Amino acid sequence: MTKRRILVTSALPYANGEIHLGHLLEYIQTDIWVRFQKMQGNECHYVCADDAHGTPIMLKADEMGIDPEELIAGVSERHQADFKDFNVNFSQFHSTHSEENRHYSELIYSRLKDSGFIKTRVISQAYDP
Repeated sequence: MTKRRILVTSALPYANGEIHLGHLLEYIQTDIWVRFQKMQGNECHYVCADDAHGTPIMLKADEMGIDPEELIAGVSERHQADFKDFNVNFSQFHSTHSEENRHYSELIYSRLKDSGFIKTRVISQAYDP
């Protein structure tokens, strides 16, 4: 049988709160599947990250009276400690707030735009503050 090369990820937890039972269910099940693949001799990498962008992070940081970066850093430490306590072994756990993510997101976007796959247009959108 040919050795498979597998890349696995899970839903990214928002960096605005603690890991809960629903998160852990997914991460533990995925970790078990990754371990099985490795036992079968396959090359399997399990990657994940804190989703550190968006309204939930901004609102929580504002509620706490801190900068979003401070919130992100603290939550990341606690998330990673929880994963360690439950023996969830990621090949790599990172953050969408990293310089690497910024670099590759900008690279993908610019390549798509340069190839004509991204268009700019004006639209009307309802808004209720």
